[in-house]
Amino acid sequence: MSEQNLKIAITGGTGFVGTRLVEKLHNEGHTLVLLTRNENRAKRVFPPHVFPQVKIVPYTPTQSGNWQENIAGCDAVINLAGESIAEGRWTQERKQNIFESRQLGTRMIVEAIAQAHPKPTVLINPSAIGYYGTSETAIFEETSTPGNDFLAKVCQAWETEAEQVKTMGVRLVILRLGIVLGNGGAIAKMIPPFKLFAGGPIGSGKQWFSWIHREDLINLIIAALKQPNFAGIYNATAPNPVRMKTLCDTLGQLMNRPSWLPVPNFVLEALLGDGAIVVLEGQQVLPKATLATGFTYEYPTVDKALKEVLSH
Repeated sequence: MSEQNLKIAITGGTGFVGTRLVEKLHNEGHTLVLLTRNENRAKRVFPPHVFPQVKIVPYTPTQSGNWQENIAGCDAVINLAGESIAEGRWTQERKQNIFESRQLGTRMIVEAIAQAHPKPTVLINPSAIGYYGTSETAIFEETSTPGNDFLAKVCQAWETEAEQVKTMGVRLVILRLGIVLGNGGAIAKMIPPFKLFAGGPIGSGKQWFSWIHREDLINLIIAALKQPNFAGIYNATAPNPVRMKTLCDTLGQLMNRPSWLPVPNFVLEALLGDGAIVVLEGQQVLPKATLATGFTYEYPTVDKALKEVLSH
């Protein structure tokens, strides 16, 4: 795929990852079609006079509609949309929204690609390391079998929908995302207690924390976009996962604060319900296929990543 003047459709472009991705692709000179549920918000985040090459298109992610016509003529689609799993309790309704926003949201993107003439040449679709289930002892690579908890089932349904584009001759890249570290996101919620000398590991501290710095994730998405050797499934995680206690100790050291006050399981379960599983039970995930492409990480270790996050 030529690197010059690509036309790229993006969903989830106003989120924690999407905002930075849109900025970077726009700065490279690409034309972007931003499919968004909230047109006003998108215009605030990407004012037309600052982002003249961003076309904002309102859409309903889980429904067919005229928005699908905007996929025709795009070189690529990057589908980042999906209900947040980290905000609030997992009620039955919330779980259904988490599931459908990914399964149906991806199905509608695939439907749009099927109708498009000419078709995009590549779909980049995220999944998550929740695919593997949780474990304190197992090591997961891209070829590992799926788990059987709620998040694993979400990820399997999500990926199954995306796989349909391969029958259309479209290159598919599925990125199984770890916890994204950056100025915002999950780590932003951990920093305030440390500032108040009340930081510490969440739960047992023994659970694995498989992470990736936001800049590395953006660079990985762009590499997958431009390099045809990317095809299939890749773990979007740094090559050095850590246990929760190590993460919190490192954060404490960098902030010159103690890391001794653990957050008990029952507190998180009271706040998040089933969603507490994301932080209470982790998984050790290695990006074997990602490294095999020759991709290099700017932030391969958690201390370097956290140092950059805290510099803002």
